Amino acid sequence: MNETPFPGDSLLPFPENTAGALLDARGRIIGWTPEARALLGRSAADVVGRPARVLLAHPAAWPALAEAYARGAREGEAVLRTDRGEDAPIVFRTFALTDDGEHDGTAADGAGCLVLAAPASMASRWHQDRAFVRELFLQDRVGLAVFDSGLRLLRTNTHLLPYTGVPSDLRGRRLGDFLWPGDAAAVEEKLNQVLRTGRPLIRVQEVLRTIEDPAGGVVIAISAFRLQAPDGQVLGVTALFTDETELRRSSERLALLHHATARVGGSLSVRDTGRELAKALVPGLGDLAVVDIADAVSKGDEPVPDPEGRLLLRRTAVAGRPAAGPATTDVGLVVVHDDADTTDDTDTGGYPVSMTAPLRARGMVLGRVSLGRHADRGPYEAADRDLLREVADRAALALDNARRFTRERRAAVGLQRSMLPPTQTETVAASTSGVYLPADTTTGVGGDWFDVIPLSSARVALVVGDVVGHGLAATATMGRLRTAVRTLADLDLEPDELLAHLDDLVSQLLAEPDETESEDGTDDTDDDQDDGRRIGHPSSPTGATCAFAIYDPVSLRCAVASAGHPPPAVADPEGNVSYLPVDPGPPLGVGGLPFETTEVHLTPGSVLALYTDGLIESRDGDLDAGMNDLAGHLARPAALAGPLRELGREIVAGRPADGLGDDVTLLLARTRAVPAEDAVSWPIDADPAAVGTVREAATTQLRAWGLEELVFTTELVLSELVTNAIRYAGGPIDVRLIRAGRLICEVSDPSATHPRMRRARLTDEGGRGLYLVAQLATRWGSRYSRSGKTIWAEQEFPPPTE
Repeated sequence: MNETPFPGDSLLPFPENTAGALLDARGRIIGWTPEARALLGRSAADVVGRPARVLLAHPAAWPALAEAYARGAREGEAVLRTDRGEDAPIVFRTFALTDDGEHDGTAADGAGCLVLAAPASMASRWHQDRAFVRELFLQDRVGLAVFDSGLRLLRTNTHLLPYTGVPSDLRGRRLGDFLWPGDAAAVEEKLNQVLRTGRPLIRVQEVLRTIEDPAGGVVIAISAFRLQAPDGQVLGVTALFTDETELRRSSERLALLHHATARVGGSLSVRDTGRELAKALVPGLGDLAVVDIADAVSKGDEPVPDPEGRLLLRRTAVAGRPAAGPATTDVGLVVVHDDADTTDDTDTGGYPVSMTAPLRARGMVLGRVSLGRHADRGPYEAADRDLLREVADRAALALDNARRFTRERRAAVGLQRSMLPPTQTETVAASTSGVYLPADTTTGVGGDWFDVIPLSSARVALVVGDVVGHGLAATATMGRLRTAVRTLADLDLEPDELLAHLDDLVSQLLAEPDETESEDGTDDTDDDQDDGRRIGHPSSPTGATCAFAIYDPVSLRCAVASAGHPPPAVADPEGNVSYLPVDPGPPLGVGGLPFETTEVHLTPGSVLALYTDGLIESRDGDLDAGMNDLAGHLARPAALAGPLRELGREIVAGRPADGLGDDVTLLLARTRAVPAEDAVSWPIDADPAAVGTVREAATTQLRAWGLEELVFTTELVLSELVTNAIRYAGGPIDVRLIRAGRLICEVSDPSATHPRMRRARLTDEGGRGLYLVAQLATRWGSRYSRSGKTIWAEQEFPPPTE
């Protein structure tokens, strides 16, 4: 039952308190309502018999109004004068008391007209109310239904429940006509409570099933409020219905994922990790869970399949009760795993419904986990399979950590590699390639790292750092610093401010005591008989250096700050190579000294090189020679035009396979630019009228970009962000749209106040703007600059039509 569009609004919707006056054919007042007296403060005795023009604030305007009426105009605006001498802007509408065809048009003919009027401000509010109701019923994102006092459906904006068994026309029907009786009764009880008490219903979830399909069922969130007339008469109730079936299932799956992750990550024992994994999956995802793990994993070795791809596994843990065949769930049972078939349904403990996923970490199959459940719980869905794979992946990491606990030196290679990002990345701002050569080739462990971090507004952060020292202590510290950098980068800090926070973190790490010794003074970090509940604390580092750069593909500006790190090199597309004039601050951990940000303009296609000193440091300690060598490689036209991976290999080539004095890390980035036509901005004044202008401009631009599907959400996002900026920050305000892999909306203002999303109460008139933005956007956030702040929101492009 879809709503038809409302007819065009007139200036005056005529509520019951509208003022009225009756004029004769000569324009004299012959009738005067109490509402008219309330509007102007003039009694009927004061005005009846007098020309209507005397009521005007400017009587000279009367001829124009009379002429417009003669031409057929029946509504308009005017300014009247109250009994106090004050101006009263109004809107009015006239109604002729005879047909135009019944007189010859002379002033003597006809019986005059009826004039209805209301304050202009009140009329504006009436129009807003009508527009709100109209748009509310035209949208179809939320089911909207109006019931009468008997809970019969009067009006809906869409099918109330677009599921099997719901009639297409719901007018005059009760919920019990198509819903399962118990479900209909539960909803009607709540709606009746709203009718009786007037207290609104807020997002109460109910499971609803139709009479035709009682085995189905959806989770519906219901909100409702009572409708009543000005005199207090209860007219009915309006309810909003939102299908949250998938949301609840997703929440349950996410909760299970977090629960399973917490359980399997709490031990370094292979056997205990398998037990916790099985327990975490029952009964949430199955009635029986079986975990099989390769014997090699329990011994700390890497499992190796035989030439035919088969791997011997041992049944390690079982949770739940088997449906049949106790032998199939005996712990210790040896089974064969075929890597060619790891995720198909299998018979698990006699259950007819089952699924299996491998426990795979770093490309190795460590085992497998199998689930089974009764048929009455229904088949496993694709989301269930994805969840099991995700749980299995996380559990495999925990198993691998447990395996590596007994073989620490062998584990170091995997630990170091897992802490580095992919060697090659592609973003809107740049393509990158990284190279890492550890100085300690026996363990593959060091303190160097690089990272590529996508930021808001299509920007990218490039990071290279070096922790002093080698071994697991340096690697552990490197992992903490890399995580800290990613966390700080997500706050959109300026490079110098980020390094200041990182410097404080390193200072705290340096101050931490070494807890690797037991109370009797003996070192217990290599105890292979540890039960897996404690990890040895690595030795504290002695400091670190870091270079942090942010590149903006829209402005083509690159901001760089250094903490005791060598300056980045840049080669433009013409082959000109230079080192950025970065003022290096102190190494991380010194504390108390500031860092400085250097900004440069980069030509699209330039290659930016960030590196550690191990790359430019020769055996005789001549850094200049190493920097000249790097510049020579970057200046070669063939190198600049070729793949970055090959350029990186060429730069590090020739170094000894072992015996490096320091780790060598190199990160290359070829910059890109967002085309000028893909970024538009509008400076606006802090005037509420500018909100509509911004919406219109954004709509025009999105249509030019072929993004009509994003017009609605973008208008809402920009309206909220611009309104907040006008209300709380003032001008000047800049609005920017960027089409770069996704649609980015930015609103910048001079305020440094941190935007905060809060839960607005029912009586609050505001406070819902950022919540609405968060619901509509894929990501949103804010960043600060020396001139104020920018709030941004990103939306994914709509999928291409076939």
